[in-house]
Amino acid sequence: MYHEALASHGVKVSSVEVDLPTMMAQKDKAVSNLTRGIEGLFKKNKVTYVKGYGKFISPSEVSVDTLEGGSTVVKGKNIIIATGSDVKSLPGITIDEKRIVSSTGASALSEVPKKLIVIGAGYIGLEMGSVWGRLGSEVTVVEFAPDIVPTMDAEIRKQFQRSLEKQKMKFMLKTKVVGVDTTGTGVKLTVEPATGGEQTTLEADVVLVSAGRTPFTAELGLDKIGVETDKAGRILVNERFVTNVPGVHAIGDVIPGPMLAHKAEEDGVACVEFIAGKHGHVDYDKVPGVVYTHPEVASVGKTEEQVKALGVDYCVGKFPFLANSRAKAIDDAEGIVKILAEKESDKILGVHIMAPNAGELIHEAVIAINYDASSEDIARVCHAHPTMSEALKEAAMATYDKPIHI
Repeated sequence: MYHEALASHGVKVSSVEVDLPTMMAQKDKAVSNLTRGIEGLFKKNKVTYVKGYGKFISPSEVSVDTLEGGSTVVKGKNIIIATGSDVKSLPGITIDEKRIVSSTGASALSEVPKKLIVIGAGYIGLEMGSVWGRLGSEVTVVEFAPDIVPTMDAEIRKQFQRSLEKQKMKFMLKTKVVGVDTTGTGVKLTVEPATGGEQTTLEADVVLVSAGRTPFTAELGLDKIGVETDKAGRILVNERFVTNVPGVHAIGDVIPGPMLAHKAEEDGVACVEFIAGKHGHVDYDKVPGVVYTHPEVASVGKTEEQVKALGVDYCVGKFPFLANSRAKAIDDAEGIVKILAEKESDKILGVHIMAPNAGELIHEAVIAINYDASSEDIARVCHAHPTMSEALKEAAMATYDKPIHI
């Protein structure tokens, strides 16, 4: 809202400034209401909520050190491990959540940092960098790899990076952090090329460490009951989410697959359906991903690079939001829709959207991909005018034939 208020849309505001404590209070209220909502759902569904740190003492028993200071044992015929993930630490960097922060600390800073350095150009790093950049921070992103968000479609990634650079976000790619100095008032980072070479020093008020996440499986007693994990610490499960120990299941970030909340939710539903003797199913190739920056980037299915690697003949259809009426009317027309479809059958293989509300627009494509729809199927559906969704229809038209409005 602050970022928009600084733009000229024919609305004059005498002075615009950030009131961070009020902003944080609104955020804390939203979080509190949402978590209380979960507790309310527990009560409604007669779920017993034991608050504390649990660890296995047998495949059917969990010992819990409760928040009140006591201890209790919870028994179950079926136990689901759903402990999520934690911030991946970097050697020699200690997160204090004040000057060197994780995403947790980055969403609770007491003031807008003048200079923010983000280590890691993945989803979380770019999202938090985008937030503080729009609130006035000078943001520099340091990334070891040659590209930002390596899982993203390369063409979309280039446009996305250009968009962030236009918002004054700086990128240092193929760069590694080799030292951190917190002895002064700020933070000094020593960096060098990923392949080695001359070192340089960067200064910042706050450094965000977002070099990925790691499964939270430590001190759960998994070794005690013999649960198998892979080299990355992820719990190995079969198609029914059962570990090698009968009765012990695992879902979400602690098992292979995309580390996304909505993927974990689908895992949970499918796992319980299996336990109840029904059928459950999650197709990780059809789980949408969204980068919550401005503009947002959302995708489902395969990138063009993945389609090429499969050796499949394919068609590509694109439509820019610069040619979309609604995007032009709201003066936020940066972005594109890109659709990949199998050449022979026209079956949609992947959809990638960069737009202000890409995270909402993507779900039409998610449904299409889940029902093995063709690009012509989307193209022949009437879309309301003027809407951003028309860009998806036009991109579909461009995939199997040609668009009308460009």
